[in-house]
Amino acid sequence: MDYAIEGIGIQKSFVKHRRIDELVRHPFRRPERIHALRGVDLRVRTGEIFTLLGPNGAGKTTLLKILSCLVLPDRGRALIGGHDTVDEYAVKHQIGLVHSDERSFYWRLSGRENLRFFARLYDVPRRSTESRIGELLERVDMVAAADRPFSDYSSGMKQRMAIARALLHDPPILLMDEPTRSLDPASSMTLRRFILDELKRRDGKTIMLATHDLREAETLADRVSFLVEGKVRREGTVEQIKSWGVQERRFVLEIDTGSTPPDSLFRVESDQTSDGVRRLVVVLEPGTEFGDVMRALLGAGVTIRSCGRVEPDLEDAFSRILDDDGGERA
Repeated sequence: MDYAIEGIGIQKSFVKHRRIDELVRHPFRRPERIHALRGVDLRVRTGEIFTLLGPNGAGKTTLLKILSCLVLPDRGRALIGGHDTVDEYAVKHQIGLVHSDERSFYWRLSGRENLRFFARLYDVPRRSTESRIGELLERVDMVAAADRPFSDYSSGMKQRMAIARALLHDPPILLMDEPTRSLDPASSMTLRRFILDELKRRDGKTIMLATHDLREAETLADRVSFLVEGKVRREGTVEQIKSWGVQERRFVLEIDTGSTPPDSLFRVESDQTSDGVRRLVVVLEPGTEFGDVMRALLGAGVTIRSCGRVEPDLEDAFSRILDDDGGERA
């Protein structure tokens, strides 16, 4: 299997910030450490979108910083395209980093001038810099605004410039930290479509994306890894994650209001009536098949308007994973 990104037992902790009065009262006390990552193992396949999900403080951003050579791990190894992240020069040509920190741009410069500056940092050949910038501005739909000051850009425009910057040296791997966090719903949808259609399908980029937006993960991810308190709690495809821990089978039945269904084969979870239609959410008893339920309803003279299974979703899975004490991956 060809892996673009590998993490092997990655651990990272930081010294907890202490107030001035604490330093004065206890100047020699050993500082407390916050454990951001506690032995993270992961493998990202070449060409896939791999999404890191987890609550705030789970360690997602710290992991991306280690993979992008901004922070060194305390223990373990991180490999990008087969290169250890301690070899910063080799790794920086393999990755492009997209994050929502607008302070990393120069606000008094125009978008085009910002890209020229970062092109020098990324060792883009001078003879091809202008053509590369022009190509990227066109791809992210920023040609008309390219010569305006960065400070005049909207959040969506700034994020498009962040993507253009990350693509300057045409890296095979992109690391994205909550790329839609400050965007409105329309801009978020546009950016997700660009990530999926342009970056993955057209360019074949490997993308690791950290988010706590469950809809974003469900829309984009080939595979999902749940980070909780610095540990990988679950990992798998979206469908595997959604189905993990699901013991009950739920169905929605819409029947005529005058019908009284036999309930020996299922438990009614909710019962609502609207416009002459009774809507039931039922949970099947163990060992019962849905066909058995349908036959029982028809045998009792119940008029069935519609029926369908309630599929597990990522939000429910997130709740189950947060409530779980740990365990094997999906």
